Amino acid sequence: MRMPKRGFVHLVGSLVAALALVTTGRAADQGELTVMTSVALTPALDELKPVFERQDHVKLAITYDLISNLRKRVLAGEGADVIILSRPAMEDLQKEGKLAPGTLFEVASTSIAVAARTGTPKPDISTVDAFKKSMLVAKSIVYADPAKGGASGVYFAKVAERLGIADQLKSKTILVPGAQAAEVVAKGEAELGIAQASEIVPVSGAELVGLFPNELANTITFVGGIGSETKSAHEAKALFDFLGTRDAKAALKAKGFEPG
Repeated sequence: MRMPKRGFVHLVGSLVAALALVTTGRAADQGELTVMTSVALTPALDELKPVFERQDHVKLAITYDLISNLRKRVLAGEGADVIILSRPAMEDLQKEGKLAPGTLFEVASTSIAVAARTGTPKPDISTVDAFKKSMLVAKSIVYADPAKGGASGVYFAKVAERLGIADQLKSKTILVPGAQAAEVVAKGEAELGIAQASEIVPVSGAELVGLFPNELANTITFVGGIGSETKSAHEAKALFDFLGTRDAKAALKAKGFEPG
């Protein structure tokens, strides 16, 4: 039996509409944004990731690593839709054409700080002299291995040299590969830890003693940019817009960052 022409047209129209809905749904479900960022942002972005995904229907595939490692990987040809690293690293990538022009966005900043185990006496680090004495009397100090490029470890090694105490600290120094200093302190395996404030605040059992005294202070500003070869510039911009919202800024602040 032949189907009437009007019925056939209606059927085809229904099928096309259904296919469009399925295709749109798949695009929303399968959209993915690749992100390369500093390991220091792990606690904040892990918390914000599901919120963004629910809101914008875009999955985030986040790669965390040390700033120096990610910088090298991008310069060597590896890319991502969104890159968030320290300002100097991002400026290097911009000069090399690895970022889309005019897309830099200040995400947050954090300062180098001292951690102690919760419930233990806190050292005096209010002045340069007090800081120096506290480092010398501490039984053990943990920080990121400068040889591996951890920003806080590289900086603290320079501070120790500047204060003339590098040799005295060697025998009681514990080096970790990345952002684990606060965890080591929380376990009681080191008396003091040196790390970014954002790496200390989220760790249960570790407490932020304070930032380095003004003369030794160091702040790391994390800047985001859109990869030069991305095909998802719209979604990348949506992520930066999201990170600029009041709720996202509150989450960043709760993890020890100062939002951009």
